Amino acid sequence: MPDLQDGESTEMQGSGSKPYVLRNTGGVYSCSCPAWRNQSTAIEKRTCKHLRKLRGEAAELARLGGALPQRPAKAKAGAGGEGEGEENAGPPLLLAEKWDNAADLSAWWMSEKLDGVRAYWEGKQFLSRQGNLYHSPEWFVEGLPAVPLDGELWIDRKKFQRTVGIVRRQDKNDLWNEVRFLVFDAPSASGGFEDRLGFLHDALAGSAPKFARQHAHERCRNLDALRAELARIEALGGEGLMLREPGSKYVAGRSTTLLKVKTFHDAEAVVVGHQAGAGRHKGRMGALLVRLPDGTDFAVGTGFSDRERENPPAIGATVTFRYQELSDTGVPRFPSWVGARADAG
Repeated sequence: MPDLQDGESTEMQGSGSKPYVLRNTGGVYSCSCPAWRNQSTAIEKRTCKHLRKLRGEAAELARLGGALPQRPAKAKAGAGGEGEGEENAGPPLLLAEKWDNAADLSAWWMSEKLDGVRAYWEGKQFLSRQGNLYHSPEWFVEGLPAVPLDGELWIDRKKFQRTVGIVRRQDKNDLWNEVRFLVFDAPSASGGFEDRLGFLHDALAGSAPKFARQHAHERCRNLDALRAELARIEALGGEGLMLREPGSKYVAGRSTTLLKVKTFHDAEAVVVGHQAGAGRHKGRMGALLVRLPDGTDFAVGTGFSDRERENPPAIGATVTFRYQELSDTGVPRFPSWVGARADAG
């Protein structure tokens, strides 16, 4: 993973117009995002999703002495910025990042991305991501263990609106008979993800709740298997896939140990420039500047080997890249390098 040497800084784009600045000053890592700034702990013990994305989950946990990231204190009203309503409120949920089409997901745990309503069972009641109470009937929660569970209130594929309409009611009506609580993690259980899956199996088997079950996971063999499963789920009307890193811990906030994967596309573009690298890639290419046939310019910065960064394709070459979707302005999102077109002169 990339890292910052003492005195170095880098920028990372968030949801705002200006990127956040990440720094290493004498071994103290900082970020200019609200989630880092609004924490009440000592600065050397703070982290955020941007630092975890840059350095990796394991490096950040080691730096913090194995302690999980503390939830930030709620920002002042009107402060704005990324992280509010996501890391500053509601239960301490693990949130997913989007796959960059480059990371190797072989041996990761794969499950269907459900189009339901995220729900955190705190042991006695359901809470939404924002901390609001779902008024489920007593018979619906009968048999659920008195430990935190992370899952989805779900009816079926393409039934999101109906699910929302039922679970947001406050009259605890019989329509909840249509809903199921699909559980995919146990936040307070010890060990890595596999240990928590085992805990879930035993806990649900022991109490046998009528309206809850463990969400199915299977190992991802390779990229071809991932693409085949994604195509199968989407053909059935599903949203996509979720991938979970083996052995990973449950941490609050966004983490690169949980990735959401949706349909990705291959396309071609012409190289118009080379962006210099920084940090580990200093002295070689950091990103490839390319142009689509409609004139849209953008950068492709992931998917390259070190050798390809040292010998990038020439300006004017036609290259293939992979992306998930187009932005509102027509720019490919999460573009990743595939290779130079074989017949390109």
